[in-house]
Amino acid sequence: MKHPLTFLIALLLTGAAPVDGAEARPGQNVLFICVDDLNTRLGCYGATQIRSPRIDTFAARAVRFDRAYCQYPSCAPSRASVLTGLRPQTIGVLNNRTRVRAHLPGVITLPQWFRQQGYHAARVGKIFHQDNPTDIGTSGLDDPASWDEVVNPRGRDKDEEDKLTVHTPHLPLPDQMAYLAAEGTDAEQTDGKVADETIRLLKQNRGKPFFIAAGFYRPHLPSIAPKKYFAAYDLERTRLPNIPDRYRERVPAAALASTPVWPNFGVTERQARECILAYEACVSFVDAQVGRVLDALDELKLTENTVIVLWGDHGYHLGEHGLWRKNSLFEESARAPLIIAAPQTASRSGVCASPVEFIDIYPTVVEAAGLLLPAGLEGVSLVPLLRDPAALHRRPAHTQVQFGTTPGRSVRTERWRYTEWGENGVAGHELYDESADPREMNNLANLPTHAATRAMLKQLLR
Repeated sequence: MKHPLTFLIALLLTGAAPVDGAEARPGQNVLFICVDDLNTRLGCYGATQIRSPRIDTFAARAVRFDRAYCQYPSCAPSRASVLTGLRPQTIGVLNNRTRVRAHLPGVITLPQWFRQQGYHAARVGKIFHQDNPTDIGTSGLDDPASWDEVVNPRGRDKDEEDKLTVHTPHLPLPDQMAYLAAEGTDAEQTDGKVADETIRLLKQNRGKPFFIAAGFYRPHLPSIAPKKYFAAYDLERTRLPNIPDRYRERVPAAALASTPVWPNFGVTERQARECILAYEACVSFVDAQVGRVLDALDELKLTENTVIVLWGDHGYHLGEHGLWRKNSLFEESARAPLIIAAPQTASRSGVCASPVEFIDIYPTVVEAAGLLLPAGLEGVSLVPLLRDPAALHRRPAHTQVQFGTTPGRSVRTERWRYTEWGENGVAGHELYDESADPREMNNLANLPTHAATRAMLKQLLR
């Protein structure tokens, strides 16, 4: 027999519940943009070295959530959580090999809910999990019940992987610190094709309600973008984050396990800087493709009738703490971009500083579009924060991970992050004062002066 909680959630998800105070209005369209491995290294998040003008312009007319946290900093668990509105342990997706319906076959996904309300639900590229770049051109672990239409683009980047500069050949291709300043145009790259196909879907469905999802593959490794985006950055000005002396002694071993050859997978300082530059070039490339899609929405006069959501599936390390990629519980890995424009909300722009969770995306999009919510979601709607980004929102954000043999769980409040490794913290604890130590370099967990704070956060973690 299934676990009683699992059975209850599956039962609840077959029903619907009205949103308190929801206005009666025609349903809004939804443009749902996901960018693989995009962290908050964007101009609108304060990264002055990055050229991201199109996302920055969009953020200026939307609500930017400054502290948005994924529930699991790995592609499949994070996406499954977002697209079901359920925590990773509830949906049972805790790795990149499990399909979203493996444990809850009756779950109603976000696009499926819109589809059931008469919307045309379509996706281009990576929305549910696909191994990137291995699955480019295929559906990977997609969920067919979620879509009326799917498109799996494949560009010249997939065919030119033999031209990569590879600094970590001992790692599998999706994890390699590798890059290519490519010949040719944006349109020849897979993400150029994602933009093209998304624009085509917008044109074809402009006369009916739609939920169109665009999933971009970069800046996920390997870092491939046309040469002009690499040329926009200067390697001599690209910096590798500093690691203090004896830093490794300050944190539990599990906290650094996501980069098993520590620090920086053993690459040289220059090689690491090359990879940082390549990541930033890919961000600028994807920024241009997002801009093309948003321009098309404007030209089709759909912007005022469309809820636009842009998110990165989790954060990403570029040498902070000596780490690369994701799968840690530090801020750089757990925090990711979330920007929402909802035309029918009272406030059209602003910055929300309250911690929010990615499981909140599902109920927020549904309410912002003017639909009823399905029952059983574990997140809460952020529409009150779209109306007033400074409104009170006292909910901590939870993130979990297991990289190697030791599971970790973390809770983030406005001021603090507390993390436990192993059952009840048997493999170590971390406590960071985010106001005084935003780089999370000074672990306070074992200081008697912070025992009360640790006890309070431990209860929140439970």
